[in-house]
Amino acid sequence: MPDMSAHLALTQLVPFAAKELDKNKVTPGVLGFVVFAVLALAVWLLMKSMNRHMGKISFEETPDPTTPETPASPAAK
Repeated sequence: MPDMSAHLALTQLVPFAAKELDKNKVTPGVLGFVVFAVLALAVWLLMKSMNRHMGKISFEETPDPTTPETPASPAAK
């Protein structure tokens, strides 16, 4: 029963100083902070990787077809 073992694992994460657990009070606790910190670190690493990959892209914009072309200089011929 994976559900029961997960429940038992989560009950072990209850703070040791708590004398009684109030079922009506919801707090994220240490586990919530750890999960949030891991997600924040993952997003930061993904953004850093994305910026590195976007920097490697060489993009040349195609000329706008509605603008008239400029004649080439005589030195270019």
